[in-house]
Amino acid sequence: MTNPTNPTSRRDFMKTSSGLALSAGTIAQLSLSSGVFAAGDDTIKVGLVGCGGRGTGAATQALSTEGKVKLVAVGDAFEDSLNGSLNALKNSHKDRVDVDGDHKFVGFDAYKKVIDSDVDLVILATPPGFRPGHFEYAVSKGKHVFMEKPVAIDGPGVRKVLEAVKVAKEKNLKVGVGLQRHHQDNYIETIKRIHDGEIGDVTSMRCYWNNPGVWEPRVKRGQETSEMQYQMKNWYYYLWLCGDHICEQHIHNLDVCNWVKKGHPVMARGMGGRQVRVDKRYGEIYDHFAVEYQYADGSWMFSQCRHQPNVWNSVTEYAQGTKGTSDVSGSTIKVGSETWKFRRDKSVQRTDPYQVEHDDLFAAIRNNTPYNEGENGATSSLTAVLGRMVVYSGSEISWDQALNSNVNTMPEKLAWDANPPSMPNANGEYAIPTPGVTKAV
Repeated sequence: MTNPTNPTSRRDFMKTSSGLALSAGTIAQLSLSSGVFAAGDDTIKVGLVGCGGRGTGAATQALSTEGKVKLVAVGDAFEDSLNGSLNALKNSHKDRVDVDGDHKFVGFDAYKKVIDSDVDLVILATPPGFRPGHFEYAVSKGKHVFMEKPVAIDGPGVRKVLEAVKVAKEKNLKVGVGLQRHHQDNYIETIKRIHDGEIGDVTSMRCYWNNPGVWEPRVKRGQETSEMQYQMKNWYYYLWLCGDHICEQHIHNLDVCNWVKKGHPVMARGMGGRQVRVDKRYGEIYDHFAVEYQYADGSWMFSQCRHQPNVWNSVTEYAQGTKGTSDVSGSTIKVGSETWKFRRDKSVQRTDPYQVEHDDLFAAIRNNTPYNEGENGATSSLTAVLGRMVVYSGSEISWDQALNSNVNTMPEKLAWDANPPSMPNANGEYAIPTPGVTKAV
């Protein structure tokens, strides 16, 4: 649609905003004169990279935002995953899915083909080991991005993401990261009160992601034609793909604690191992971590994550202050005999944080408001990486050492006949990280 008083169309604007940042004067002229930021006056074209459960969920939420939006390109390493996701999305969103045969891409380079399509925003939801390279490419091509957490699983990957974040800001690109608690009303209100000083200075925190575990390995050895395919199908159990469950899940709790402290740890130490999930089908990752993180002001965060059945479980965060305490995940604050508890405004229509994070991102694109969660995503990802590093190595490691580490977890070559970084022995067993032996930095 073109406004007769201004020849700049919504499509032209989106291409411009994906190239170089607009001056304040230009933004004001567009927003006030042409009205091109009005919701619904043009279609945001979406590409999906990574068609698993989370990718399908993220695409569902993107297609449920207000205004015109269409899914026009999809890509995945495996054709069966792509087709399953696309069929589900067609069934649930019908006319908002417009992916023809020429825009279904399969293979390691599928992400480039999706990004190179005529899309405005790309959803990056592959296993997280691929995220830094995919994000860097999307930004280089001027695309808005929603990427799942973690955004990286090692120091080199975090550094790559941080550099791409800088470029994204220069290009006025909008970047969302799947740390949805930042869009969850009870977390927002509780942490605002902590920041306003209701519990005083925060002296310590505790956080947990203790649960029975995730999906069992989906493919048995021999069902795939190569080791690369086998590990890709069972991606959660391999370091280079997942980063271990401290990165893939516990990042949410670590992110909340960083949010409470308005910063990140400066050092960590810890322990962990494989005690229950020891069979070779579980690859090389641990089933429990316990990490102590110290912040610059001397305060501590005590962290646990565990994948073990039939034991005590908790997915929670807590803060202790000089005046009181907060069950952050429970949205309560206690000072002396007084207790505050979050009460939701019943007039609020959308409260699902998975949906709200997409609503906020798409609104920022349509209204051209600043929006970039990439740096926070990288910081929270490195917090999880630091925890894994200290546990795997048995060493006390600083934030700067983790950030500047040259230990790269990714394969030298991505191809179905290439070897992943960790190969099994003749019995199908993998080398398990060993404290005191495993190199961290």
